Amino acid sequence: MFAPCSLGQWPSPLEPHPGLARASGLQTLWLKREDRSGGNKMRGLEFLLAGAPPRSVFVTIGGTGSSHCLATARASRQLGHRTGLALFPQPETDASRRISDAISDTSPLVMRASSLVTLPWTVMRVWRAAHRLGAGTPRWIPGGGADPRAVLGHLLAALELGTQLDSPPDAIVVPLGTGGTAAGIALGVAWLGWSTEVIAVRVAPRIVANRWRTLRLARNAAALLRRSGIEFNVPRAAIRVRVVDAAGAGYGHPTPEGARARAIAAHHGVELEPTYGAKAFSIFLRRPDVNVQRAVFWHTFAWPRP
Repeated sequence: MFAPCSLGQWPSPLEPHPGLARASGLQTLWLKREDRSGGNKMRGLEFLLAGAPPRSVFVTIGGTGSSHCLATARASRQLGHRTGLALFPQPETDASRRISDAISDTSPLVMRASSLVTLPWTVMRVWRAAHRLGAGTPRWIPGGGADPRAVLGHLLAALELGTQLDSPPDAIVVPLGTGGTAAGIALGVAWLGWSTEVIAVRVAPRIVANRWRTLRLARNAAALLRRSGIEFNVPRAAIRVRVVDAAGAGYGHPTPEGARARAIAAHHGVELEPTYGAKAFSIFLRRPDVNVQRAVFWHTFAWPRP
């Protein structure tokens, strides 16, 4: 049986945004405000950090502006644990600078690779150094928290959405990085029996952000529930994700479409960051790609506090 720890404040709000809906060519738009509860990464970390012995050390990887790495460092510190982080370069934006500074202030062990080529060596160095940080062998968390256990947290978020809406939306739009959030939403939509389309907007390289990997995470999470004695009988065919590309020049690189989406959202009081949120929201402005009227946008990113 699963016993997640408590890191976020749930349920996260579901907010209607009629003005932003009109500006985006939608009839109805809701924002699932994961950012108001600490960010979407906290959902998965509640399962990934649960049950760890005191003074455990968690090692993970991400970009220099990785919200996953920052969330892992903050959640670990909150629970009395420590982190070792191996970071790879990404383009500098206002969001990535703020996250990078917050990571340095939060984690006791941060090493930055000079490029993706040297990242494996940096990970090895962090892993060795992590043995001196706390008690026992360090625990590995995949990049982005893309683990079937973490998917369960996002599954709960989708089921939570089911209690907040009177009827299913046409689509749920979510940024697609390493896939854990989209996998949990797809699993929840399948369990609820909704015909809602889960649209995962690729913002990272195809090798990590793709339909096959996302569905595999969802199916492995469902299998994990069944092995734990929980009845979760969802047909494989019912777990569906549509992937739309918005990565542009690559991970962390702002796009003109994202900048436009960010400006429109800001005009209506919604702050989006350029790496995930702005790119994902931009698909509402690309009508040939997405033609829906009632949509939920998964607002994943929590800006670092000063």
